[in-house]
Amino acid sequence: MTETTGFIGCGNMATSLIGGLARSGFPATSIWVFDTDTQKTESAKSSYGIQVARSLDDLVSHATTLVLAVKPNHVREVLGNIRGCLVGKSTSLLISIAAGICIEDICRWAGREELAVVRVMPNTPSLVGAGAAALYANPFVTGHQREQAESIMRSVGLAIWLQKETDMDIVTAVSGSGPAYFFYIMEKLQQHAETMGLSSEQARLLVLQTAYGAAKMAMEDNHSLEDLRKRVTSPGGTTEKAIEVLEEEDLSGLLEKALLAACRRSREISETMKG
Repeated sequence: MTETTGFIGCGNMATSLIGGLARSGFPATSIWVFDTDTQKTESAKSSYGIQVARSLDDLVSHATTLVLAVKPNHVREVLGNIRGCLVGKSTSLLISIAAGICIEDICRWAGREELAVVRVMPNTPSLVGAGAAALYANPFVTGHQREQAESIMRSVGLAIWLQKETDMDIVTAVSGSGPAYFFYIMEKLQQHAETMGLSSEQARLLVLQTAYGAAKMAMEDNHSLEDLRKRVTSPGGTTEKAIEVLEEEDLSGLLEKALLAACRRSREISETMKG
């Protein structure tokens, strides 16, 4: 059977994955999508030449891999609607990028306890091909299906595998919410640079390029982040003075509290989604 990927939902994340697959050479004839918003599906079809399904049942009938890309509060309803179709598809893989929905609930709502499911926590930089995603597979996912899921997520960035599904809460706190932390820091650096005398454009460009350059160095250098920091921090220099202030104000402690709060909230949201 020809392998096809069907996207349930055509929002920003689904569209970025569709684009990533298309750019990586996945045949457009093997990418299907369905969304009640036909403007979104027609836009994706126009951009990438993919196939648009007439209905959820039509999508499921064509796809060997389904990507559940709807809002978390719609997951139960969607799975209920395709429940009958899934029962007869013993070889299908379901990939869920819906935040906070555990695999146990997905299988129960889909009416198949032995459904092969990969749960994914992506992040928004996937929209520009620089995402970071964590994946967790239940025991019914085959090695080939793991490769399929990984290739889909690698089309828009980095993909790593987790050994425990509960680690998704930590991933949510670190990389799921993480872009906002960096945006916040960059936002404040720009604001303070402007207050000190730089123009808005000067401050913005310097902050963005510095953030990009630091991340690029960290990705391409074999040294630890601590070593990289120390290499910039000359004894008695300006960087050392700035770092001293950050340590005196316990930035490390604040970051720990922020991560723990996000992780705790992730668990709370997951609990509210159960039913």
